[in-house]
Amino acid sequence: MAQFEVGERDFVLDGRPVRLLSGALHYFRVHEAQWDHRLAMLRAMGLNCVETYVPWNLHEPRPGVFDDPEALGRFLDAAHAAGLWAIVRPGPYICAEWENGGLPEWLTGPLGRRVRTRDAEYLRAVEAWFARLMPQVVARQCDTGGPVIMVQAENEYGSYGSDAVYLAQVASLLRTLGVRVPLFTSDGPEDHMLTGGSIPGVTATVNFGSGAREAFATLRRHRPEGPLMCMEFWCGWFAHWGRGGVPRAPEVAAAALREILECGGSVNIYMAHGGTSFGGWAGANRAGDLHDGALQPTVTSYDYDAPVDERGRPTEKFWRFREVLAEWASGPLPQLPEPPRVLSAPVSAVVGEWAPVADVMEVLGGAEVEAGGPVTFEELGVDRGVVRYRVEVPGPRGPYPLRVSGLRDRAVVWVDGVRGPVLGTENAESIEPTEEAVIGEVAGPASVELWVESLGRVNYGPRLGEAKGITGGLLHERQYLHGVRARGLRLDALEEAGAVAKVPFRAREEGAGAGGAGLYRGTLVLEGRPGDADLVLPGWVRGFAWVNGFCLGRYWDVGPQRALFVPGPVLREGENELLLWEMEGAPPLVGEGAGAPGLYPCAPR
Repeated sequence: MAQFEVGERDFVLDGRPVRLLSGALHYFRVHEAQWDHRLAMLRAMGLNCVETYVPWNLHEPRPGVFDDPEALGRFLDAAHAAGLWAIVRPGPYICAEWENGGLPEWLTGPLGRRVRTRDAEYLRAVEAWFARLMPQVVARQCDTGGPVIMVQAENEYGSYGSDAVYLAQVASLLRTLGVRVPLFTSDGPEDHMLTGGSIPGVTATVNFGSGAREAFATLRRHRPEGPLMCMEFWCGWFAHWGRGGVPRAPEVAAAALREILECGGSVNIYMAHGGTSFGGWAGANRAGDLHDGALQPTVTSYDYDAPVDERGRPTEKFWRFREVLAEWASGPLPQLPEPPRVLSAPVSAVVGEWAPVADVMEVLGGAEVEAGGPVTFEELGVDRGVVRYRVEVPGPRGPYPLRVSGLRDRAVVWVDGVRGPVLGTENAESIEPTEEAVIGEVAGPASVELWVESLGRVNYGPRLGEAKGITGGLLHERQYLHGVRARGLRLDALEEAGAVAKVPFRAREEGAGAGGAGLYRGTLVLEGRPGDADLVLPGWVRGFAWVNGFCLGRYWDVGPQRALFVPGPVLREGENELLLWEMEGAPPLVGEGAGAPGLYPCAPR
């Protein structure tokens, strides 16, 4: 048992000053069978603590329906076994480049801007979620022999709002539920962020990637006493689809880490190991200084240019950080653990079956809803997935431009059964739901279908919680079209027991032309022992991939990500099922060999 406290200048453990050397590792971005390896990598780098967020929407995908809500407790036990302290950041909002910043769409849909405020309905939902979650944390606090030494109240609130009453209510709720260890907030080192995001009686920390002396000086203006801590030392960055990554030189990052420690500060390296946004849970950002511009969906990989890469391997940054951290260690650093097994040889997939999107929607989609105008994803209960909108253009009437107002985010169009354009408004700059896409001139009568896909909900900034789908309307010339029918297909519907067996797959013929949008099924045959691999999909455009029912995440040919990481524990010797939900159209069937989709041993660094 240990007593962890906040002193006048330091953190104090059992009466002695202690420096927190922490690293971020999100349990939900690492296959559970590989937690122990990744935690051992953090220890070997010289860290004494691990930090994790908790994504509410992952664990409560529908109100009162929970999905593996005890995962956090198991991870904290693994951290304890690895000899690490633990910092827990339960939100309720987490950002984390995660879908909707971790908030459930069933909450942000009806509440909109009322989330992350003192709103009574929002707080009731938070209280119910925390009552379900926090017993795992309370039971593992350090004063009763567990690893948990600190818990965060909200997250970077000063970047979003200024409701100090709300922040105090979150902190009070955590105390009421039994949290005894120190609470803290974390914000950017700017006056307006610290005034909006910190409250009396709760330790304030700051987040930055460089300039520790200046950042800590700003913190001292707001908090003359208390420990100095960088709760997020950004040692790398994430990437967006269609845009290159932002690598950070190892020597530059190591120098910035050293500066934090030379200032007497504690640190949490964000990310120590980024992992992968499995399951299609990657979020999105809005461009611009005010985060209200073009939509920028985040790639599946959350490698983050971290010292431990997406596949669990040490990078040059790892070795540079280890050199720095060794100077503050109480003894020799542990050796690195044995690396995970890697697939020994490439394995081609034969994707010989498919079902058109309409057939998949028929057996796995929700109920169709008809309304005056189009309903949103949130109104249909769709978090990740697609919605099919159908509308009739009355006639007779001449050809006029058919426009979609408030399209979020991407739509494949059909007019009278003929494939039309693929629409997207990712480059729209307006903060209001007026993003507009033009289908083209359409004469009436005509039947129009739009298959709309969310590319990830915004996870940061003023557009957090914005609706998905067609949020405005469909206009023919200047006239709104009414009687719009909508039907949703949730991504997780494909993962329910027996779901795939309901899909009416049909055989594909080798040498035939390209296939349409739909669900494709293939087989991967492993002759040896499984290991970590990369899934490569030449010729496929955009969609999601599953191996043995495990969703690897989104693929998209715009890059920069060209392969999906497949954890070895997902694979098995012999036959493995590959599912591809392709939104725009598949390449012709290719047998084994060059040009076929398949698994490859993880590329060397």
